[in-house]
Order: sequence, then C-alpha cells, then structure tokens
Amino acid sequence: MPIYEYLCKDCENRFEELVLNPDDDIFCNLCEGHDLEKMFSTFGFKSESALSSTSETMNSGCMCTPTTCGCGSK
Repeated sequence: MPIYEYLCKDCENRFEELVLNPDDDIFCNLCEGHDLEKMFSTFGFKSESALSSTSETMNSGCMCTPTTCGCGSK
C-alpha cells in the first residue's frame, strides 16, 4: 500500500496520503483543495551498521539533505 506525499497548490500544505485505489479522489486535508502536486519523498533504510536515510553521506563523500547539498562545493 503506497503512501504518497502531496503539496496543495492552493494553501501550500504538504501532507501524506495512503492511496489504496489510484482512482480515489485525493484532496488537501487542510483546505480540501484538489489542485495537488505529487512530491518525491525521502526514505529510510536499515544498513548493517545503523539506521540510515537518504541524507547520509554519499559514495563521493559529500553530505546531502532534502534541503541542502554540499556536493558541488568541492
């Protein structure tokens, strides 16, 4: 069962929604608007050493988070 992240273009509310049926009418849980943009969500995963996420250090040695990235500063 996929959980999608949406951005309401009417009120800029960002929310998650469990989508059981792709034909379901999805609307903003704040303003009930229907003008939504599906966002790319970050995810977490478990490695052998510890709980990691997409904001961990990449193979190139740079550190990126959902809002900043230091990869280009080298």
